[in-house]
Amino acid sequence: MSEHPGVPAAPGPRPTEMTLNMGPSHPTTHGIVRLKVQVQGEEITDCDLEIGYLHRGFEKMCENHPWNQCVVYVDRLNYVSPIINNVGYHMAVEKLLDLELPARGQWMRMLTSELMRVCDHQTCLAASCMELGAFTAFLYLIKGRDLIWEVLEKIVGARVTTSYTRVGGLALEPYEGMAEEILSLMPDLRDINTEIDKLMTDNRIFIDRTRGVGALDRATCLSYGFTGPVARAAGIEYDVRVQHPYMFYSQLDFDVPVCSNGDCYDRYLVRLREMEQSLRMVEQCLARMPRSGPVSVPDARVTLPEKELVYTRIESLMQHFKQHMWGHMLAPPPGAVYHAVEGGNGELGFYLVSTGAEQPWKVRCRPPCFGITQALKEMIIGRTIADVVPIFGSINMIGGELDR
Repeated sequence: MSEHPGVPAAPGPRPTEMTLNMGPSHPTTHGIVRLKVQVQGEEITDCDLEIGYLHRGFEKMCENHPWNQCVVYVDRLNYVSPIINNVGYHMAVEKLLDLELPARGQWMRMLTSELMRVCDHQTCLAASCMELGAFTAFLYLIKGRDLIWEVLEKIVGARVTTSYTRVGGLALEPYEGMAEEILSLMPDLRDINTEIDKLMTDNRIFIDRTRGVGALDRATCLSYGFTGPVARAAGIEYDVRVQHPYMFYSQLDFDVPVCSNGDCYDRYLVRLREMEQSLRMVEQCLARMPRSGPVSVPDARVTLPEKELVYTRIESLMQHFKQHMWGHMLAPPPGAVYHAVEGGNGELGFYLVSTGAEQPWKVRCRPPCFGITQALKEMIIGRTIADVVPIFGSINMIGGELDR
């Protein structure tokens, strides 16, 4: 009632809409994505998503370098599982050259790719759990990643940006005792998966923060071109290793985990189960890989000479210099190819165009997380500000491949 007769009472407080910026400096957006959200109270009513704060120029840099030098740029597309990127790019170049690697080289590529997939999922889940307050889960997963990195450092000589594969093969031979060392890690890696399952899968807080959050149905995921764990969490049974098998994946026994709700919780479950499948594939690769034999094609026009010969023989030094610095010996015939592999986030494809020159005329990457990040707007509208954190973590946005 108004204190003054005839004067209408003042209206009560009404919720007002506010514009907030989440990113690019927000920790959960990794410095390269801006979410301009409209909020009413805590609820997000609209979102303007801006991608494009990194500007790596990956494709143009590759188009101005010899074919074999592009590997250092491909590494940085996904710094969490770089070998998968190496393999995808070099298989596309080999498709232009009509080359087939020796069996041992292909098994090694598969072995290291699956180890990288485990690293990719461990990093994604570690960050997602930590951002929701589960710091113990983060420590378990990062410990597992470091166990793999220690072996990777022996195989490659590096831990993050590996530059491991080459056109026509690998940079290095497997070291002696590699198989036994990797097999000795399997119990520890499986124990870590078990611990994460116990800590998170039935955790009431984790379930409340992720189940039903950021859900997209199967049709929406298909319309955005989703692939990988985020697509499989929505019931899309697509995996490049199964639908378009490459190397020796058709000979391996593994399952493709699929869920149906398409929310943050199902994305977590898919990645957790995929890690076990990758460990199974690692064991099968070690059992089937030849213990001896070449890992690169025996063609001096394509394969770099061994470093020891470069230091001791003038012919090898000249071959290395001409091929690596100028690219004169590696020039694919004119043509265009597309080749895809199953990356940590889904289908990772490379479209290459050659004019017969020593460097590509066109390099185009099909990054798996680009379409998924574009759909972020649909995932967060109607949710609260706090839900942005688990949703963004569940899509596993990788800056290098997102903003090329």
